[in-house]
Amino acid sequence: MSDAFSQLTQMIERLHRRMLDVIRYELEQAGISDVGPAQALMLTKIEGREVALRDIIDRGYYIGSNASYNIKQLVEAGYVLQKRASHDKRSIKLSLTKKGEELCGRIASFVSQQNETLFADAPSQKNLDVTIGVLRQLEQEWSEYLRYGSI
Repeated sequence: MSDAFSQLTQMIERLHRRMLDVIRYELEQAGISDVGPAQALMLTKIEGREVALRDIIDRGYYIGSNASYNIKQLVEAGYVLQKRASHDKRSIKLSLTKKGEELCGRIASFVSQQNETLFADAPSQKNLDVTIGVLRQLEQEWSEYLRYGSI
């Protein structure tokens, strides 16, 4: 593995953990203790729509048992509503409660502030766009590898 590629993959992992740390800090500052940072991020995948639990798992956001456990916790804490789909009683549909929508609003506000602070000028925005392009390419190549066994 090339040094640059190794550094990139390690940085992705560290950035994800650091993002969870930042969200944890923001939750603590807001006095929110009944939801964890990973669960808060999960809410943003549901926000504004009714989504099947299976879709959250299939999109690769979470593994099945982890997603089911976190959704159960979010339902108990009053952030998520779940109901059986009318067309398939085995399927569970998820939507946010008012409490869940409010927390997503807090997260969106924080993300917006971060964006304005970190990427306010054109060169920073261009660097971000290039970085996103590289990460999308990496995601696509890894998906192809998993699908077909080679890149």
